[in-house]
Amino acid sequence: MGKNDFFAFASRTKYINRWALMRNTRYETLSEHSAEVAQLSFALAAIGNERLGKAYNYERAALLGLFHDVPEIITGDLPTPVKYYSKETKSAYKTVEKDAVNQLLSMLPKDILPEYEPLFKKRDEDNALWLLVKAADKISAYIKCIEERKAGNGEFSEAEKSLHAAINELNCDEAAIFMTDFIPSYEKTLDQLKN
Repeated sequence: MGKNDFFAFASRTKYINRWALMRNTRYETLSEHSAEVAQLSFALAAIGNERLGKAYNYERAALLGLFHDVPEIITGDLPTPVKYYSKETKSAYKTVEKDAVNQLLSMLPKDILPEYEPLFKKRDEDNALWLLVKAADKISAYIKCIEERKAGNGEFSEAEKSLHAAINELNCDEAAIFMTDFIPSYEKTLDQLKN
């Protein structure tokens, strides 16, 4: 892989389908998911700043959300039950993920590499933002479960319950506010949203 292959490689997120083990009424690509996570990360940062007196960098939160799953171009979207099957599997996947990040970063020229490295290798100063991204990632998956349920697909019912619990377990006040104030709108039809 060459030093200028990163962007062509990253653009392939549109070819990776999520939820591989589940029957979907509509497939969701990694690209779609990443865009939604970026939007949700920005929203959670805004909630934190405006309602909780935090001082998050909105744009950085969105950027981290946008790039959070790019390594899955190499690893694929490994289903959660497989990824966390055992301590050994989880540890092995972390190693594969780290190798994927290094491989991706090796595709960038040296002059712009420093701008991209912090998007993939976590820095302490971004820890609070990474919590928002993690919450946004789970909220995005929860929204997918709502959409599937509304389309008559019961396949996602257990995932919906476990994701709701996982979001609560994050103890992220911004996520709790989003779930209370904004998630109910996802239950509405288009006509209800317009009125």
